Formats: sequence, structure tokens, C-alpha cells
Amino acid sequence: MSLFERYLTLWVALCIIAGIALGHFMPGVPGSVAAAEVAKVNIPVAVLVWLMIIPMLVKIDFRALGGVASHWRGIGITLIANWAVKPFTMALLGWIFVGWLFRPLLPSDQIESYIAGLILLGAAPCTAMVFVWSNLSRGDAPFTLSQVALNDAVMVVAFAPIVALLLGLSAIVVPWDTLLLSVALYIVVPVIISQVLRSRLTARGLLERFCTAVQPLSIAALLATVVLLFAFQGNQIVAQPLVIALLAVPIIIQTYFIFGFAYLLNRMSGEIHCVAGPSALIGASNFFELAVATAISLFGMQSGAALATVVGVLIEVPVMLTLVAIVNRSQGWYENGTSVRQRSVTEHP
Repeated sequence: MSLFERYLTLWVALCIIAGIALGHFMPGVPGSVAAAEVAKVNIPVAVLVWLMIIPMLVKIDFRALGGVASHWRGIGITLIANWAVKPFTMALLGWIFVGWLFRPLLPSDQIESYIAGLILLGAAPCTAMVFVWSNLSRGDAPFTLSQVALNDAVMVVAFAPIVALLLGLSAIVVPWDTLLLSVALYIVVPVIISQVLRSRLTARGLLERFCTAVQPLSIAALLATVVLLFAFQGNQIVAQPLVIALLAVPIIIQTYFIFGFAYLLNRMSGEIHCVAGPSALIGASNFFELAVATAISLFGMQSGAALATVVGVLIEVPVMLTLVAIVNRSQGWYENGTSVRQRSVTEHP
């Protein structure tokens, strides 16, 4: 991993500060960017999201799905955590904290919008950054590749229905046309472009060189997106620091809960440590690019939903780095427990 990637938290923090300052002191700049919309899709945000995720998606070989069976326990737990648990626990935590406990402390006209933003975060498990977390935790690379490929395939068909279901349960009107457009723009189209590009680069023997060359572009797009998103919300963040802190509470609880759920379930199932780490981290992390872009498309730049997803960006890197540290420091405990269980199964079939 490069020096730049190693200190990603620092660069993200500096971009957050720069974005807040830009939005607070020069509100006309993000205002002009916010106005560049077509069919409720912000063009600058869409371009940055594509520049961010397409280079990462090019690395994904969907033929890796053929290797899913070799670590079926880890893959199964990933699917359960990502799609059967995470969206619903995030919605539940949103209703408990934002809709009930913190309601007197939050703007009453934004409560439903905040909950919607949390739901969008919960329904979008990590796609790209899990490669970074897996690398930092010495995860099994083929497993990480196969689980990301499967996760992307599931996301194409599951994201919109789950979001619509949970928004409906929250009594929020679902604009299906905008939701489906967001799925097409931020999932389907990038996957198609990346796989066509991958096929052509592979045929010419240029895939590895291309991935190395565009990696800085992907990170630069990530940081530019962070600046832009925090610029959009600069005035609100400065004016409402308590709101930011309150929205962070259910997101942090959710992150640690999903990680613990998946990590312990992998251990109980007898999965090896280098698979359990990325299996747990992919659910704990969020595809915040998709969540933010969808929130902006559905509810607008200045909405509470957009602010809630931006709070997810704010805490993503530092919280995930603590989970990586937990994975690395618990390797001995994890492997000892797994070996004991496997020995017990062998002795008592």
C-alpha cells in the first residue's frame, strides 16, 4: 500500500475541513455545482462517483464467483450480514435514536429525511474500500475478490427493493423513477463499463498497468467527492454540530454491531481468520458513494438525508481503521478458538 493510502484518514480529515470551509465562507461555489443537475442527478457528483468506483470495479473479475464455494461459510455470512441484517438494523436504530430518543434535539421537519439517509447507508454495503480494509487486515485476496463480485451482483437487484421497502415502512414517499435511475447510474452502468474495459485491457495485456496508473485518479476522485459533499453541507455542519454528533451515534453503533455479528459468526462456523476479517469488514463498511449520490437524487443537496449520508463519510475511515486493528490484534484468539472447534467437530462428528 502506498504512503498516500496509508495516511488516508489524514487526507480525508483535511478534505473535510477544506469542504466545510468552502461551504461556509464561499457558499456560491458549491451552490453553482449543486445547480448542475439533469433529471435530479447532479452531474459533477455523478462524474466523481464514476471516476472513483470504475477503476476499482475494473479490478473485479466476475469469474471469481466460481470460487465462492471454496469459502462458503464466509460468503454465506457476508450475504446474511449485508442483506438480511444490516439494512433492517440500520432502519431500526434510525427509528430508535433519530425518531424517538433524539427527536426533541433535532429539527422536526428533517426527522424522516435523516432516517431515510441512514436507511440508504445501511442498504449499501461496501464495494471498493473493502479491498483496502482487507489488505490492511491481511485478508485472503481471492476471497475478497469473490465476495465483492457477488456483493455487486446482489446489489444490482436488491438495493432498490430494500430501500423502497424500508422507506415505505418509514412512511416516506418513494420516487421509484429516481431510485431506479440512481441504481442504473451508480451500479449497473459502472459495472458494465468496468467489465467491458477489463475485457479489452486483459486481451491486450494492459490490465495491471492500467490499474496502477488510474489508482491515484480513483483516490483523487474520492477526496474531491469528500470536499464537494462537505461543501454542500458546510453551513449546516457549522451551524448544527450537535446534529452531526447525534446522527453519528446510530451509524457507529451499527458499524460495530455488524462487524461483531459477522466476525463472531465466522469464528463459530470454523472459518479461517484471513477470510473472517474481510467477511466482517465488508458489511461494517458502507458504499457511501452510492448512498450519498442516491440521497442527493432522491431528496436534494440540502436535505437531511444527504447530511446523514455525509456523516457516514465523516466517520467511515477512522471507525473502519479501529475494526482493522481489532482483526489484526485478535488473530491469535480467533485462530485458537477456531482450531479448538474444528478439533471438537473431528472428535465428535
